[in-house]
Amino acid sequence: MYMNKKGVAILGSTGSIGTQALEVVFEHQNLFDVRVLTANNNYSLLIEQAKTFKPNSVVITNEIHYETVNNTLSPLGIKVYAGKSSLCDVVSEESVDVVLTALVGFSGLQPTISAIKAKKTIALANKETLVVAGGLISQLCEENSVSLLPVDSEHSAIFQCLVGESPNSIEKLYLTASGGPFRGFSRSQLENVSKKSALKHPNWKMGAKITIDSASLMNKGLELIEARWLFDVAVENIEVVVHPQSIIHSGVQFEDGSIIAQIGIPDMKLPIQYALAYPGRIKNNFKRFNFFDYPNFSFEKPDEKVFRNLFLAKKAIYKGGNMPCVLNAANEIAVDAFLKEKIGFLNMSDLIENCMEKITFVKNPTLEDYLYCDSETRKLAKKLI
Repeated sequence: MYMNKKGVAILGSTGSIGTQALEVVFEHQNLFDVRVLTANNNYSLLIEQAKTFKPNSVVITNEIHYETVNNTLSPLGIKVYAGKSSLCDVVSEESVDVVLTALVGFSGLQPTISAIKAKKTIALANKETLVVAGGLISQLCEENSVSLLPVDSEHSAIFQCLVGESPNSIEKLYLTASGGPFRGFSRSQLENVSKKSALKHPNWKMGAKITIDSASLMNKGLELIEARWLFDVAVENIEVVVHPQSIIHSGVQFEDGSIIAQIGIPDMKLPIQYALAYPGRIKNNFKRFNFFDYPNFSFEKPDEKVFRNLFLAKKAIYKGGNMPCVLNAANEIAVDAFLKEKIGFLNMSDLIENCMEKITFVKNPTLEDYLYCDSETRKLAKKLI
């Protein structure tokens, strides 16, 4: 019966996380019911997904495609909405229990806030929401008694390690990083790396933006900020460790010295499934980890002088206020410019640092401050390019 199923809204259903989430749902249709699907530009895949999963509503944020989507899906009894504001409306639908926020970048902030205020459980794959406004999001979750379940593999690993443990017993968090395609490179080697080589991640298959972030180690910087808010741990007690095999997905050191870590092959469907099914676990047919396939694990300290984005992320969270918002907005513009081959790989860090120095600092920002800061930082970054 439907009443026994979790109603799921997937924001960003045509992206890497969204499509994998639908694979999980398809395999467990007795447990999950897709109620909302959204996409920005990929209207053809959105239509295909809607025909398969028959949600109550879909949103195409790029209004140019609204007529095509509406003409195709309305006859099937599916409500079709357009525009970014519609994302904030559909998450409030009564039949939705869990909102998987798989949007890329700053665009995930306001829909996530709307879902929290509607008292929906949040499965968060949009790390930028906590990077930009971690304090505000934490406060809203507490006020509305909403659970925030991490979908990033590293944060899911930490979350799983903490089940049944006292949060007060945490001494340190370890965030593992693959090191990306340029692990071990010098600054001189990074000067002329191409977009093509930066998009070749050694272990994970991800969207273009997060793949570039991984190559520059900004992704790990953003995850460090996210972990600070998710687990209420001081930044100085979170350590990034380069682990090229990407088998240990992260771990927790407790006050007695014990370390508990979560391991498995690189597959985002596992943390997606864990978040959707929480607090239970679901049997699946995913490929299993075999210790004998990985006889050697290695660990390295990240080089923050070469990969300056990690240093800049730490600088931003130590400064606090709106500085992580500046970092995120500048990075989104920088990555876009690199993908369009307007700037070089190392220029991304220069652009981000320049914005952090020039944008006005706000110690205790409101949502309106974050929105203004994001807009102004993007304008400045584009001007600097």
